[in-house]
Amino acid sequence: MSANTPAEAAPGPPDRDPRERGAAIDGAKLVRERRLNNAKKNWALFRSDVPALLGALVLLFFVVIALAAPLIAPAAMLDVTKQLDAPRYAPPSLEHPLGTDGLGRELWVRILWGARVSILVGVAATVMSMVIGTIMGLAAGHFSGLFGGLIMRVIDFFIVLPSLLLAIVLSSVLERGVFTIVIAIGLTSWASTARIVRSQTLSVESRLYIERARILGAGHRHILFRHLLPAVMPLVLANTTLTVGGAIIAESTLSFLGLGDTSKESWGTILKNSMDVSAATSGYWWYVLTPGIAILLVVLAFTMVGRALEAIINPALRSR
Repeated sequence: MSANTPAEAAPGPPDRDPRERGAAIDGAKLVRERRLNNAKKNWALFRSDVPALLGALVLLFFVVIALAAPLIAPAAMLDVTKQLDAPRYAPPSLEHPLGTDGLGRELWVRILWGARVSILVGVAATVMSMVIGTIMGLAAGHFSGLFGGLIMRVIDFFIVLPSLLLAIVLSSVLERGVFTIVIAIGLTSWASTARIVRSQTLSVESRLYIERARILGAGHRHILFRHLLPAVMPLVLANTTLTVGGAIIAESTLSFLGLGDTSKESWGTILKNSMDVSAATSGYWWYVLTPGIAILLVVLAFTMVGRALEAIINPALRSR
């Protein structure tokens, strides 16, 4: 070969076979179609559950009025200095749809503004509880030995300890406010979620693909976040809707006991005010009944939606 002959270029990496690219695209498309079909099937199951559908509509109604409260009823309607001429303890009528309180404020206005705090605290405390419970449950189910046993003892301690009593203690020690109530409820209501997540984690851990991942060298982080967490998330989401109702009741209880933020309207605060004036025995039945019905409707709605989601995730419940 002559010295002046240019050297042959080194061969580059072979192009990917178009058939392989097509197969990858078809596989991704198949996964998307399968997920879309599952979503449509789950929506059809949820829509066929009349109580769950009614519960979803009730929740949507309360969320809308809570968000639109400043537009529907300006904050000035809660100012007692501007209600000097308003009638006190007026019963429900066309002029006063839900009656008035001892300061002349319309109860429907207080219900609207109270929905903002009660629903916000219920959802925020539940999210906090779900995060703690999911982490502790995954760790207790995945790890064995001393570490796993220590986590289980912590979970058992919080299960045995009365959550409401601990929430009352935390609310009494910490500075009063909405954030304090969220912390008090979130830190005391995660243990039951942790037990549920641990049971599901132990069930998933026994499956063959988890053992195969370990044999291939997968570490704890890979197994926890790539296999176990996606497997338990549907159950966690279903349990979330069931826990929100309990969190709203806990918020109302703490506010009723005078441990809430008195500067914020909430359904529990309205009940506390009605108790202070002995509304139940003084004939002011609407003062007690209105916030009580609001709490009942929201808690019942969350429960119905949660039961429907639980039945969708667990087909065995649908067969019953």
